[in-house]
Amino acid sequence: MKIVNTKKFIRSILLILGIIFIISLIISKASFSYKVTEYKTIYVSSGDTLWSIASMQLKTNDYYKNEDIRFVINDLIKINNLENSNIQANQELKVPII
Repeated sequence: MKIVNTKKFIRSILLILGIIFIISLIISKASFSYKVTEYKTIYVSSGDTLWSIASMQLKTNDYYKNEDIRFVINDLIKINNLENSNIQANQELKVPII
């Protein structure tokens, strides 16, 4: 391929590089930052179940706003490294907060 007009070719390359640079600046301004999740500790009372705790979190904790109760239960199991949904009275559970 032979370049007929060198000035036009250089201008085109500079224009393309400028557009790529501007797009990369716009993308880099977007917030892809990682936010560290904060936790509060709750203690399981006698008669509490993960379902009842998850239900209370849905009502009072904005972290779980508009989530399904099954998601909250699975999230609590994962966060607290529980093998299943069995919990004991006086057990500490970490609950994420905003």
